[in-house]
Amino acid sequence: MMSKKRRLGRGVAMVGAGMSRFGIFPDRDTKDLFTEAFQSMLASVDKGADPADIDALYLGNFTNDFFAGQSHWGPILTDALGMIPKPATRTEGACASSAIAFREGVFAIASGFYDMVLVGGVEEMSKRSTADVAEGLALAAIPYERQSGFTFPGVFGAIATAYFDRYGADRRHLMDVTIKSHDNAPLNPRAQYRSSIRTIMESKAERARSKGEEVPEWEDEKEFLSDPRANPVVAWPMHLFDCCPISDGACCILLVGEELARQFTDAPLHVAGLGQASGRGLHAAETLTSFEATRHAAAEAYGMADMGPGDIQVAEVHDCFSVSEILHLEDLGFYEPGEGYKAVSDGATRLDGPKPVNTSGGLKCKGHPVGATGVAQLVELWEQLRHQAGDRQVPNADLRVGAAQNLGGTGGTCTVTILERR
Repeated sequence: MMSKKRRLGRGVAMVGAGMSRFGIFPDRDTKDLFTEAFQSMLASVDKGADPADIDALYLGNFTNDFFAGQSHWGPILTDALGMIPKPATRTEGACASSAIAFREGVFAIASGFYDMVLVGGVEEMSKRSTADVAEGLALAAIPYERQSGFTFPGVFGAIATAYFDRYGADRRHLMDVTIKSHDNAPLNPRAQYRSSIRTIMESKAERARSKGEEVPEWEDEKEFLSDPRANPVVAWPMHLFDCCPISDGACCILLVGEELARQFTDAPLHVAGLGQASGRGLHAAETLTSFEATRHAAAEAYGMADMGPGDIQVAEVHDCFSVSEILHLEDLGFYEPGEGYKAVSDGATRLDGPKPVNTSGGLKCKGHPVGATGVAQLVELWEQLRHQAGDRQVPNADLRVGAAQNLGGTGGTCTVTILERR
């Protein structure tokens, strides 16, 4: 069945974007992180913006109820920013929570009801134990997956095994994703892990030498990642360096009606395409090597933008585990099924490749405070498309179109957003 081509009733533009540092912050809470992101966003508005003109807040948050013991974050953060009595709406879509907030903020402006809205995302995860965080994240799984103890590393381990069996890839191809992410992250000053795999490898060898222990002689990064002492198994074939970390962080974006954008900046980004879809649980999925929600969300976004996969010049995709990046490359139509891992191995998705992906370091290295991740991807596109990404800037003078793909749960929710600099 052909999907209906969607259109906004009014153009919407992004005129500011900012984020906090991502990481583990024992002495900072949700309000601290969100305030930092808000101030970062205000500083990015080239011609300035008055917070008093913001009509509403749309906030993505997955489950600070569990992680931080507090649920009602919309008005709490509205109060923290001095925006009372402006309305606040919280959205939840697991790891896609703030991408959905962005979508709702776009609709609010496109409808003509508001002229300026603040979109944000936040999660505070590090105050709980690793076991508690795993339990909290499992709230996004299908009920039978939770009941059987099928945690997210296990889910993506099964997906990777299925992909290996179907297309002939192996663990070394997952390492290509990991190495690329760790090469990009040191160039991102707000990333949680800012070390390349080679730097980590050399640091571990030096530490052993300084302690008088046997010094490992790893020939290269892949030999290091193949060593279970350095990279232990989590849920085969997922090893430690295949998995994203526990993170705290927040992000903010300022959206306005398209006709107002030049009042704030001469280089706004326009919302060209939006897509959102739902997917079935793994027990009912047609295949384990593709996410139906991503395919349908991408088709909707491409249709709205009158674009195709070949028009996307830079992308942020939801690499919660290394194998997921490969699947998303294929589901977004960048590569044919079974060709994604080859493209990564060939360097096509590197910063200087023809299709740069996760220039931020991705969830794997930038960090994954789940409620903030969707907006964080869009912050990266904001900087890349405006040529403000510093040392990690994609070397393309005509960089104009970027896409973000944000997955929630075990594939139950997916959003795809296309931004354009015109």
